[in-house]
Amino acid sequence: MAPTVRPTVAQPLSPHLQIYRWTWTMAMSVFHRITGTALYGGTALVAIWLVALASGPAAYGWVAWFFGSIIGKLVLFVYTWILMHHMLGGLRHFIWDFGYGFDREQRMGLARATLIGSVILTVLIWALALILR
Repeated sequence: MAPTVRPTVAQPLSPHLQIYRWTWTMAMSVFHRITGTALYGGTALVAIWLVALASGPAAYGWVAWFFGSIIGKLVLFVYTWILMHHMLGGLRHFIWDFGYGFDREQRMGLARATLIGSVILTVLIWALALILR
């Protein structure tokens, strides 16, 4: 027997980024994934610091010098923002898990609060750290 040949049917294409207009919730979803991935790098920084601390004064001196430099402080500042942004994004998802915040106004408000709150928390953490230093 000859195999049955199926007629070709045009399949609809899935909508993609060219179709959708970017919204706050889409952007914060993308940032949440990016910051989650970037936290791996930050965890490596913490591990480097701990290994240097355990390795003695010479190793710790080099790491302390790097994190005390302008570039090191910038890296730590960005890592702080990444940590705060990911945490607030997680809280936004936690609120959604309870079934709240799904109407348009609340979704947009939570998305904006994630970005604005992460910036404010980062600045407050660094201001407090520099004042108490």
